Formats: sequence, C-alpha cells, structure tokens
Amino acid sequence: GHMNVLLCEADVPYELLYEMDAINDDFAKADAVLVIGANDVMNPAARDAEGTPIYGMPVLNVDQAPEVIICNFDLKPGYAGVENPLYSREGVFMMLGDAKESLAEIMKQME
Repeated sequence: GHMNVLLCEADVPYELLYEMDAINDDFAKADAVLVIGANDVMNPAARDAEGTPIYGMPVLNVDQAPEVIICNFDLKPGYAGVENPLYSREGVFMMLGDAKESLAEIMKQME
C-alpha cells in the first residue's frame, strides 16, 4: 500500500517490484539481504508472538538469509510496538542512523 506510493515517489519503476508471495522463498537462497528502513514487515515475531498486533501478518522472510544488513534509524519497535528479535540475531548487522548515509557507506566499501 503506502510503500508502493513511496517507491513511486522515488521513481522506482513498478515493473522492478515483486509481490511478497513471488519473492519470499528466495530469501532462504540468498547469501545476504539488505533491508532499508523496515521493522514490522520483516519481524519474524509475526509468526509466533500470539496476542501481538502483528501476529499472523505476512512478513518478508529476511530472517531466513544467513546474513542480513539492516539500515534503520534506531532499534525501537516498529509502528505495532513489537520488539524485532531479528535485531539481536547472529548474522545481522545493524547500520543505525540515516539510511542515505548508511547506503553511501556501503557503496564506498564496495568500490
């Protein structure tokens, strides 16, 4: 919903986007995943944290990748207020602060 609007505003061509059902199984086959500014939509607690606002919500299976890089402003819970156990998992690298700056650093390291 709102992410499609944000991506459109950022001039991301719609044909480059994938529906969750079409891409979700690919995370387990990836070497690494880069996540920019997300919490609830990738919170694995949605699968088993009964009684929380996100329980049963479909989420991106980024936790199935062996390495995850998350660019997020902070470690606070998302809109739903549910702690994300992915933030403290081994193999997860948190880049806190402004995502634009974090991505610039990643790009600099890749040069």
